[in-house]
Amino acid sequence: MSIAERYSEILARKDAAAVRSGRKPEDVTLIAVTKTRFADELNEVIDAGATDVGENKVQEILEKHEKVKPVRWHMIGHLQTNKVKSVVDKVVMIHSVDSFHLAKEINKRAAAIDKVMDVLIEINSAMEATKSGIAADDVKALVSEIAENCENIRVCGLMCIPPRCEDPEDARGYFREAKIIFDDMKNWGLPEERVNPVELSMGMSNDFEVAIEEGSTIVRVGSSIFGPRRVR
Repeated sequence: MSIAERYSEILARKDAAAVRSGRKPEDVTLIAVTKTRFADELNEVIDAGATDVGENKVQEILEKHEKVKPVRWHMIGHLQTNKVKSVVDKVVMIHSVDSFHLAKEINKRAAAIDKVMDVLIEINSAMEATKSGIAADDVKALVSEIAENCENIRVCGLMCIPPRCEDPEDARGYFREAKIIFDDMKNWGLPEERVNPVELSMGMSNDFEVAIEEGSTIVRVGSSIFGPRRVR
């Protein structure tokens, strides 16, 4: 199958899962994850209808940004503070905020270009040492600190990556936990211009349908669209 055909198939599965969960297909955004892919592959998926792409590394955004047709870029990987300046003007959302130190730098760089940067707080669902993200119990404190101190950041919700599970059903509990925190955010009484929880980014190639059933509004799918990740 071509990239376009696989994208259309994943889009149809995404839409069906949204309907199963009592929502409209347009209520769930499909991000095509383009890590290690070339610009012509990005253009192929954009031609197939993709409106949003996600990158794990700043360097790949910089390499491809000017070679790719108009599309909404998302930073979905771990972001180092010294790379924020390079990407803050190119992406519509940063999914991977996991410290106030990083938030301060995003706020500083966003203010310099007169932008309010939409971000998500990344939860490390199982506190795996190999993954970034914060503990679920620490989310409220971090969001509150950002809301109080960062005028050029808007916290739009959460992102979570559960442990890799052979059976997608094994991830359901992690997604459910993130949804509970996401819903709770709406009752924290924080200024809406700083905290507006409307996005829950969870679900990848092997488990995105379960994630949607548990309330995900953004799914991040790479290998099921582009094929196995290449080594670059």
